[in-house]
Amino acid sequence: MQDSTIQPEKKQLVIIGNGMVGHHCVEQLIERGATRHYQIHVFGDERHRAYDRVHLSEYFSGKDADALALGEANLHATHGVSLHLGVPVTGIDRDKGDIITPEGRLPYDSLIIATGSYPFVPPIPGPSENEHPQARLVYRTLDDLDAIREHAVNARRGVVIGGGLLGLEAANALKSLGLEAHVVEFAPRLMPVQLDDQGGTALRERIEALGVGVHTGRATKEIVATPDNDYAYRMNFQNGEFLDTDLVLFSAGIRPQDQLARDCGLEVGERGGIVIDDTCHTSDPEILAIGECALWNGQTFGLVAPGYTMARTVAGCLTDVCEPFSGADMSTKLKLLGVDVGSIGDAFATTEGAKSYRWIDEAGSGYRRLVVSSDGKKALGAILVGDNSYYDTLLQYVQNGIPLPDNPAVLILPQGEGGAPTLGADALPDTAMVCSCHNVTKGAICRAIDEGCADIAALKIETKASTGCGGCAGLLKQVFEHELESRGMEVDKSLCEHFHYTRQELYAMVRVEGLHSFDELLEKHGHGLGCDICKPTIGSILATCWNQPIMDPQNVALQDTNDTFMANMQKNGTYSVMPRVAGGEITPDKLVALGQVAKKYDLYTKITGGQRIDLFGAELHELPDIWEELINAGFETGHAYGKSLRTVKSCVGNTWCRYGVQDSVAMALELEHRYKGLRTPHKVKMGVSGCTRECAEAQGKDIGVIATEAGWNLYVCGNGGMRPRHAELFATDIDSDTLIRYIDRFLMFYVRTADKLQRTSVWRESLEGGLDFLKEVIIDDSLGLGEELERQMQHVVSTYECEWANALKDPEKLKRFRTFVNNRCGDPDIVNVTERDQPRPARDNEIQSLAVEIR
Repeated sequence: MQDSTIQPEKKQLVIIGNGMVGHHCVEQLIERGATRHYQIHVFGDERHRAYDRVHLSEYFSGKDADALALGEANLHATHGVSLHLGVPVTGIDRDKGDIITPEGRLPYDSLIIATGSYPFVPPIPGPSENEHPQARLVYRTLDDLDAIREHAVNARRGVVIGGGLLGLEAANALKSLGLEAHVVEFAPRLMPVQLDDQGGTALRERIEALGVGVHTGRATKEIVATPDNDYAYRMNFQNGEFLDTDLVLFSAGIRPQDQLARDCGLEVGERGGIVIDDTCHTSDPEILAIGECALWNGQTFGLVAPGYTMARTVAGCLTDVCEPFSGADMSTKLKLLGVDVGSIGDAFATTEGAKSYRWIDEAGSGYRRLVVSSDGKKALGAILVGDNSYYDTLLQYVQNGIPLPDNPAVLILPQGEGGAPTLGADALPDTAMVCSCHNVTKGAICRAIDEGCADIAALKIETKASTGCGGCAGLLKQVFEHELESRGMEVDKSLCEHFHYTRQELYAMVRVEGLHSFDELLEKHGHGLGCDICKPTIGSILATCWNQPIMDPQNVALQDTNDTFMANMQKNGTYSVMPRVAGGEITPDKLVALGQVAKKYDLYTKITGGQRIDLFGAELHELPDIWEELINAGFETGHAYGKSLRTVKSCVGNTWCRYGVQDSVAMALELEHRYKGLRTPHKVKMGVSGCTRECAEAQGKDIGVIATEAGWNLYVCGNGGMRPRHAELFATDIDSDTLIRYIDRFLMFYVRTADKLQRTSVWRESLEGGLDFLKEVIIDDSLGLGEELERQMQHVVSTYECEWANALKDPEKLKRFRTFVNNRCGDPDIVNVTERDQPRPARDNEIQSLAVEIR
C-alpha cells in the first residue's frame, strides 16, 4: 500500500465493503463532516462502484452497471475519500491496527466492516463447480448476473433452488432471458418467512399463471449430469421425483460474510454474524460492523433499511451525536414477477391473544390478512398478496398504534364491499415513518417543507425520502401535497413542465375554446416544445373531442409507437394485428379470411381473452397490405393499440343458451359498434352476460352488463390485470335505451374528469362522494350535464372512421410504413423459429446457433 495515501494529520478510517450499506455510511460520514477529521478509505471486492442491489433484476431489462450505480460518480474524489475497487481485504491485524490487502497493509484508527452476506449453497451432491458452473450458479452480484446470462445462451430451462424473495427474483431473471423457469422450495409454501399457508397458495397460483413452474415441499437429493438427455442435468428429489434442467441457480438464503472477523478473533454468533452492541461496536472498541454481516441482539437483518439505520448510527458515533441502533421493522412491500406481495409486523399472529381477519379471493388468487390485538384495538401485522394498495395504510396502523375502526375487517375489504377509505395523511402523527430506508418521518417532511422545499424533487434531495427502495413514493407524495394544502399553498398538479394544468383542465380548454391541434393548445396555454407525457395525453383529448384521424399530420407526431403505426409492437420489433370481432361473433367466411392472411404472411395466431384473434409477427412494411386484405374481408381496426374501447365480451345469451334471459350478443354488438371509436384516458373493456351465471365475466370489466328477466343490470369500474377490482352495481332492471344513455354519460364524464392513464376503477376511488356521487351525476343528472355528455358521445359515434382504412387512402401516410426509407424489404435481423406448428421469435441462443450453422 502506497504511503502517499496516508495523511498523518488525520485519523485513518477504513471501511471494508462497498455495497449499498457501506456506500450509505460514506454518504452519512461526508454529510456530517467526517472528512475534516478522518482520511477515509473504502475497499470493495467488486470492480464496480456501489450499485442498487434492490433493483438488480433490471440488469436484464436494459440497465447497466452505471445505470444501477448509487450516487454521483465523482462523490469520493470530490470529498477526498479513497476508493479501492476490486481490492479485497484479506486480513485484519488487530494488534498492529492494520488491514491486509494484495496491495499491502494500511493502518486504521477506526475500522468499519460492511461486508454484507454471501449466497448459501446447500451441500447437494453433484457435478463440480469448475467442470459444470451452470449447475452451481448464484444470484447476488453483477458478475453473477453476467454468468447467468452467459450460460442461458444455450439453455432452454432453468431451475432456481429457493422460493424466497431472491429466489423469485432469480426466476424472473431466467424468464426475462427467455428460459422456461422453475422454482424448487424445501418449505411447503413460497416465501415461508413472510407468508402464511393461504398467502403462499395465492402467490403460487399467480406465479404459476405467469408460466413459472413451482415445486414446494421438495428437497433436492442430488444433481446429476445427463449428457445423453434432452436437458443437461437432472435434479433428483428425496420423494423420488425428478426435474430436468439446463442450469441450476441457487438462491436458498444468505449467510453473514463474517470470515474476516472470525480470522482476527472478533466475537461471532453461534450461527454467524459479527456481534455488535447498540452503537454497532464489535468486541474490539476500534472496530464496528454494519449491515447483513452484523448480529445485533441475536438477530441479523437481510433488508437494506436496517443496514442504513446502522450506517447512520456509526456515522453519528464517529462524528457528533450517536443515536443507538434499536432494531428495525422488517415489513416489506415487493413486486415479484409482477405480483404484489406485502408483509407487515407480526404477520403470523405470534403475539399472545392475537386475532386475524382474512379476505380471500380464490378466483383471482388474492389474499389479505390483518392481525390485531386480543382486544381488537391495535393492528399488529398484515399479509397482502395481489394488491399492495392497502400496504401504506396498514403499515401506519401497525407502526403508529392508530386506533382501529370498530370493525377492523373493513381495512382489508375491497372499497366496493364495505372497505374503509385509504388512511389520509392528516391521520398520521408526526412520528409516522414514511421512508424506513432513510429514517424519514412525517415530521421531518413537514420541517423540510417549512424550510422551503416546494416540490417533490427538492424534498427528496433534502430528506432522501423515496431514494432507497422507492416503496414509499406514493405515501411521500400524499403527505407532501396534504401538507402544502394545509399551509394554504397551491399544490402543483401540472401535467408536465410544458403545461401547468391538469389533464381535466386541458380537456376543458380544448372543448370550450374549440382547439383542434397540439400547436394551438401549446401556443395559448403552454410553452416549450412538448414531451412524451403531454403529447400523447393531448393527442388522446383531441381524438376524443373531434375524432380526427390519428395519422393526420397535426396528430401523428403526438402518438407513441403503437398508435403511430396502429398496431402493437412486440419484443422482436414486429407488430401484432388485431381486427375488431364485435361481441366475439364472427362468420365462417371471416374466420377463413383471417386464416388465409395469417398463412400468407406467416403470422403467429392466438385467440385472446377478449374473444378476438391476434396475428403476431407482421413487419412494418407488411401492415398496409395486411390491413387491406382484412378490410376487403369485412374487418376494421380493433383499436388494440390505443387507449380506447378494446372489446365487449359476450356469452351466447338466450339465442342458444337454455339459461339465457336476454340476447347478450345483440347488446354486445350494439355497445361495441357504438363506442369503438372513443379515445379514453386508459383502455376500456366491457362485458355482456345473458344471465346471472356470468359467462362473459362482466363484473370484472369497466362496463359490465348482466341480463335480468326485467331488463339489464349495469355494473361499472371493474378491471382485471395487476390490481383486479370487482365492478360495482350501478343500476338495476333498466331497459336498453336507458342502459345506453347511462353508459354514454358515464364514459364521457370519465373522459372529462379522469387523470392521464387512469383506469375507471382508480378514477372511481378518487371521486369525492364515491359511487353515490357518480349515480347522482349520471342517473339523476345533478350537475345538469346529461344532455351535453350524450351529445358529445353522439358526435364520436357519428364521425367514426376506421383508422386503418383512412391510412390506406392516403399515399403520404403510407410512406411511414417502411423499415428502410429507400427499400421495401423487411428487417434481416428478425429471426423466427417454428414451435407447435407456428412461428415465434427466436431466442438469443437460437439465433447464435443458426449463425453457427450458416458459418
